[in-house]
Formats: sequence, C-alpha cells, structure tokens
Amino acid sequence: MIPIHIDENYFVSPQISVGDVNLLAEAGFAKIICNRPDDEVSQDLKAEVIGAAAREAGLSFDVLPLTHQTMNAKNIKAQFDLVSEIKGAVLAYCASGTRCAVVWALSQSGSRGANEILQITNNAGYNLEGLRPHLL
Repeated sequence: MIPIHIDENYFVSPQISVGDVNLLAEAGFAKIICNRPDDEVSQDLKAEVIGAAAREAGLSFDVLPLTHQTMNAKNIKAQFDLVSEIKGAVLAYCASGTRCAVVWALSQSGSRGANEILQITNNAGYNLEGLRPHLL
C-alpha cells in the first residue's frame, strides 16, 4: 500500500490492512479516514478492526462510509471537516482510492476551478473528468 498524494496533507489509498497501520504511523500520518462501507469487506478489514489498530498506533481514526448514494453535500462537508480538524497527514481509503479522490474533488468545488481540481486528481492517477459538471 502506497499512499497517493492528492493535496497538502491529504492522501488516498486502496483498502488498507492492520499491517499497514504501523507503516502509516511510522511515515508520519496523523489520521486515517475509512470511506469504505463495512458491507464491502471481510471481517479482518472492517472499520472497527482497522480503527482499533490505528488507535493503538497513536493515530486518529474516523469512519465516513461513502457510496454513490451517500456522496452528498453533508458527507462532502463532513470529509472536509475531518481533514481540516487535524494537523498532519491524513490518509483516506476505500476500495481503490477513487471515492476518496472524488469526495476531495467535490469538497474543493467553489474554492478552486474545475481544471485545477481535475489536473490535481489526474496527476494522482484518478481521471475524474466525469465530475466536471459538478465542479462549479
């Protein structure tokens, strides 16, 4: 698992395991955000399991499961708030990192132009051109 840098202190990743948590702590991460719903993963990858390992390693851990249906203004703001409230690097993870990149992109709408947002995500390996109409 290699964290993918999106912007400032925000990184995304595909699903992480308990074994990845200490590596993230050693790399200087301060917080992990789980954007993957528990019904998508096996017992050993559920948020409760990863969260316990994160807290044991001294990391802050939050759960904000995102799906197509829950990618709404309230949850976009919630993700932005979770990132903003902490000093240090934040890793958000889901199945592939795409949902975490999408929620970041949507949170930037209004403060950055669509071209800039899409260039940043594209540079990180996420082609989110389909979001353009939603990035005002």
